[in-house]
Amino acid sequence: MEEKEKQKKAYQEYVKQVTPTHNIFLSMLRAFFCGGLVCLLGQGLISWFMSSGMEKDAAAAWELLVLVGLAVLLTGFNLFSKLVKFGGAGFLVPITGFANSVAAPAIEYQKEGQVFGIGCKIFTIAGPVILYGIFTSWLLGLIYFILQQCGVLA
Repeated sequence: MEEKEKQKKAYQEYVKQVTPTHNIFLSMLRAFFCGGLVCLLGQGLISWFMSSGMEKDAAAAWELLVLVGLAVLLTGFNLFSKLVKFGGAGFLVPITGFANSVAAPAIEYQKEGQVFGIGCKIFTIAGPVILYGIFTSWLLGLIYFILQQCGVLA
């Protein structure tokens, strides 16, 4: 009985040694700063496109394309994961994180071929997001339609 207690205590000490410690305030500060940088870059791109004569909607669409393209390139050069390790949700939450979630499996499974590698695995991470996003929008649209038919909403 005493031997099991010693093993349990030794294991707990080992876990304590190898478990990384995080400063949550510093992590939140970095995420806030990095998310702000992504937003600043996005707003800068929109302003630049609009100063080139584009309409606001077209400039916003091009801004999204540039951010997605940049995230895919950073994923391809294995730099996006390093940015996320530093900035956490600041890089993962915006559209850049979604682009990474599609590009990373495509890169990882390309050696298995076009169909069984890339084709089957490309949406392993992004697929549930797309599925539940579409389902939720359909459900909310149905609720909105019903409320309109009942006269609750004009």
